[in-house]
Amino acid sequence: MDSRQITILVCVALYMLMCIAVGVWAMRRTKSSKDFFVAGRNLGVLVAGLAIFSSQLSGFGFVGGPGLVYRMGVSSFWLIVCASIGHCLSFYLVAKRLRLVAELRDSVSLPDAVAARYNSETSRFLTALAILLGVMGYLATQILAMATVLRSIVPKIEFVDRINNSLYGIAKWGSETLHLPIVVQESGLEIYVVFSVAVLVFYCVTGGIIASVYTDLVQGAVMVIAAILVFVAAASAATANLDGSGFTAMSTVILEDDREAIGPWGTLGVMGCLSWLFIFAMGAMGQPHIITKMMMYRNVRDARSILIVSLTGFTLAALLWIGIGMVMRALVLSGSHPELATPDSAAAQFLQHYTHPLLAGIVFAGLFAAIMSTADGFLNIGAAAIVHDIPKAIRGRSLNNELFWARTATVIIALVAALIALYSGETLVALLGAFGWGTFAAALVPAVAIGLNWKRATAFAVNATIIVSLVLSIGLKFASNIWPSFAIPWGIDGGAISLLVSLTLFFGISLCSKPPKIDSDIEAVMDL
Repeated sequence: MDSRQITILVCVALYMLMCIAVGVWAMRRTKSSKDFFVAGRNLGVLVAGLAIFSSQLSGFGFVGGPGLVYRMGVSSFWLIVCASIGHCLSFYLVAKRLRLVAELRDSVSLPDAVAARYNSETSRFLTALAILLGVMGYLATQILAMATVLRSIVPKIEFVDRINNSLYGIAKWGSETLHLPIVVQESGLEIYVVFSVAVLVFYCVTGGIIASVYTDLVQGAVMVIAAILVFVAAASAATANLDGSGFTAMSTVILEDDREAIGPWGTLGVMGCLSWLFIFAMGAMGQPHIITKMMMYRNVRDARSILIVSLTGFTLAALLWIGIGMVMRALVLSGSHPELATPDSAAAQFLQHYTHPLLAGIVFAGLFAAIMSTADGFLNIGAAAIVHDIPKAIRGRSLNNELFWARTATVIIALVAALIALYSGETLVALLGAFGWGTFAAALVPAVAIGLNWKRATAFAVNATIIVSLVLSIGLKFASNIWPSFAIPWGIDGGAISLLVSLTLFFGISLCSKPPKIDSDIEAVMDL
């Protein structure tokens, strides 16, 4: 094991120990289901701001983001711009009203707020169902990403390989003996999945969302520091390996290879980038793991300050996204670095060859921070859906001893997601992944972002919109899996189509229905 590996492992180990310590500390502060799900609605500006930004960035920004820049050039920059606009829209249209509804109705989840707005238990049930389905897909991919990164930085150890081979053999034997229709992934990830899930579950179960948001405080700081340092390192690597200095040299190399890649729309084209403007600017208002945290801050007047903190953190963290993607594309094109096996390996290759070991360790810790900040948010809202929202919609009250069952549900959801990630094959994971940003946007933006600002919106419109958006998202994913040649023209994002259909349906049904009766306290919130 060389010094680089030791440094990286020490950084990641310290981060994991920090997560465990925060879980133990938060357990003492978690006295009720309200503490577990919404942190007692008592978060300060800095904690709430960093928690919201950490959940929005996720592991995609540290792995998929640089890969997008490497593959399509400037097109990816539009995603950052659109997500920033969506961040502002979320605070302007959703944050204050959602926080006030949560206080007036003692809400502990997003479906609680939806049910209060529309006076409909069916709306509560469908919102919880959409969240739960999306959570499983997101968690499966996040856990798989954590295990893959962990395997890449841990040196090859014989006894670990033996454990993996044993677990793989048991799973394969079980599937063949019981004739289960599952496809076991190749051996090698099992022990890393077990370890990743164990750390994630420990601090989520012990401290709930309190552990999550206070871990996000450190996670957000790590991500920002890592991104700034990487951006500087990317400029230095370009100066050292290309003919010119910094980003000027990168741009020149990319321009000579493909003028479109460095143009205003990148290789994706104008329609594709504009579809991102639609899905990521508007879609941010329907992401449950993000907007649920807008129910948790202490004072309604803090919304503006929280927006400044979270938007600043997101913008700085995006420097890593831009820096690594640009420099790796330029280095490969110039012949200074071999062709990448996949675009998503851009970040790992850059850290391995062009950064100091300590910086690589910080970035890998930031990567785990980004993944875990999103994963723990999904675990929390998934547990709320199971023990609070769905039972309340069906039988009029949540489960008894809600805190105990919330912790139990957290463990179950994590285990099921881990099994999906390992043993369901790439097709099913991809299918569940369709319940991602676009699906949440199509299902929840009309109900939350529009419904909290438009009194004409009806419960029937919300219910129909959620059902149709889920069916449409699954249908588009099935079509791409069954017919490989199937593709939406002009690079338009499928989530943008789902959101457009759901908004059209939502407005159409609401305008054709009888005006709804809104409770006086909810109406007062909407009048603000």
